[in-house]
Order: sequence, then structure tokens, then C-alpha cells
Amino acid sequence: MEQAEGLPREQQEIVLKARKRIIESIGKNMDLYGINLSIGHLYGLMFFQDKPMTLDEMTEAMKMSKTSMSTGVRTLVDLKMVNKVWEKGARKDLYEVELDWFQTFADFFSLKWRKALEINMQALRKSRAELLELARTSPGDKELEQLVKADVAKINEAIRYYMWLDRFIDTLESGAIFDLVPKYLPEES
Repeated sequence: MEQAEGLPREQQEIVLKARKRIIESIGKNMDLYGINLSIGHLYGLMFFQDKPMTLDEMTEAMKMSKTSMSTGVRTLVDLKMVNKVWEKGARKDLYEVELDWFQTFADFFSLKWRKALEINMQALRKSRAELLELARTSPGDKELEQLVKADVAKINEAIRYYMWLDRFIDTLESGAIFDLVPKYLPEES
């Protein structure tokens, strides 16, 4: 984190200690959401860079293998938390962190929730169809009819939730969430 190098040693230590605390916090926070702790630390490290980094620079800074850095960066790019950038004359790939945490939040949860929604909706619809078919092919079986009716009611409620979640994800992806919950509070007088 070269930006601190021009400061007196005591000031450098304070800045580096503060940054390290934030990097640790980011790593722990991302770990809560299923992102490897070291990938969280990589994001935190990149957050404090004033310029894009190469995999070699990340490897040196993190004291980890280039393979681990490549995997970590690929994860962060897939989550839209890090962007691959072009720089004139650069021979190696360069990456920089997405500084808009509001957009990072929206992208991260949209990606995760959209995937969960698709998996769950597919399972719910398939199961509902199978249960309804079972009831249709077994007319007169009151016990089965009651069981299917109860399960289908639960499935329909779950589908209703996932349809709501789909609309919520749409508000994240479109940015409309920020009309409902503004990024910034109005200035206090």
C-alpha cells in the first residue's frame, strides 16, 4: 500500500493498522456470505490501491500463490466486485476494485438470490406438477387428496415468496431499490 510510504513512520503505522483492521473486517464479512476469507482479504487489499493491480502484484502483496490469486480474482470478477481494466502499454491483465459498494451489494445479492430463486422455483414447480398428477391419477383416495392439497398449498406459498423475491431482485438490478431506499440521507439542517 504504497500511498503511505511518503509519511513519517509513526503516521505510516497508524494508516497501515487502520487499513489492516478494515481488510480483516471485509474478509470476515465476506466469509459470512460464503466468500473465502482470503478472497475477502484480497478485495480489501485492492480497495486501498490507487491503481489497478496485476496478478503478480497481488501474489506478492498477499504472499499467496499465483493460482490462488487467479482463482480469487476470477471469483471477484464473477461477483462484479472487481473489474478487469485496460491500460495503455500494460502487458499483463490489470484489475481494480469496484468502489461503488451500493452497486456491489446490489450485484452480489442479485447474483446469489437469482441463482437460488431459479433452483428453488424449478424444484417447486416440478414437485407441484408431480403431486397434482398423482392426485389426478388416483381419484377417490381421500387421504392422498388431503395430503396433496396440503403440500400444494405450501408449495404455492413458497412460489408466491419466490415471485416476490424475483421482483425484489429486479429492483436491485434496475437500481430502483435506491429510489425506495436512497443511497444517501438528506443533509441535516
